[in-house]
Amino acid sequence: MPLIVGFDLDMTLIDPRPGMAAVMDAVAAESGYPLDGAHFAANLGPPLDMTYRDFGVPEEEIPELVARFRALYPEIVIPATVALPGAAESLAAVRELGGTTIVVTGKYRANAALHLAALDWEVDHLFGELWSTGKAEALKLHGACAYVGDHVGDVRGAKAAEAVSVAVVSGPCSAEELTAEGADVVLPDLTGFPDWLRANAERLSAKQVSAANGRRAPR
Repeated sequence: MPLIVGFDLDMTLIDPRPGMAAVMDAVAAESGYPLDGAHFAANLGPPLDMTYRDFGVPEEEIPELVARFRALYPEIVIPATVALPGAAESLAAVRELGGTTIVVTGKYRANAALHLAALDWEVDHLFGELWSTGKAEALKLHGACAYVGDHVGDVRGAKAAEAVSVAVVSGPCSAEELTAEGADVVLPDLTGFPDWLRANAERLSAKQVSAANGRRAPR
C-alpha cells in the first residue's frame, strides 16, 4: 500500500508570519479592536474565530471580522510567504516513494490553495478549517500513516487518527511541549524529514496496512 502522509501548512511547510501580522493589524485598524498582529503571527495554529475570542471580540462580530481577514489575505499574505527549509523536499520524498500527500490545515481552504499554487506545489488532497483532533477526520478518511505538524494541536490530531505524529520545532511549540503532548518523532525542521521517511517507509507502510485491515474487520 502506498504511503499516505499528511502535513500541516503554517509553520510546517510555509512561513506566512509577516503577512499574517499585517492582515491582523489591518483588521484592527478598521474595526477598532485591540488585535495584536505580532502576537497572532507568533502563535499560529488555532482557528481565526478562537483568536478573535482571545482578543475579546464580541461573538456576534466574529463572523464579519473573519470574512474581512479572509478577503484581505490573498493580496497581503500570499506574496509575503516563503517555503520553510525542507518543505518542497519533504513533499517530493513522499512522491518519490510512490506515496500520497495530504495537507490538513486550520486555514481557510481557498487561501491555503493559493499558497500551494504560488509555490507550485502539487498535493493529492487539501483540507482546510480543521484544528487539533478535528484534523483526524481528514487523516482517517484517507488512512494517513503519519501527520507532520508544528503545534501540540497537530500532535493531538495525529494521535486521534492513530497516525504517527512527526513534529517540527519551526512553530510556536518547543520540543519539550511537543514531546510531552505525545509526538512520536520531533525534528528541528523538515530538512531531516526526507531521510527519516525513507528510513521508516517500510514500518509506516506496515502500520498503514494493519490499520486498514482493522477498519475492514467485522465487528
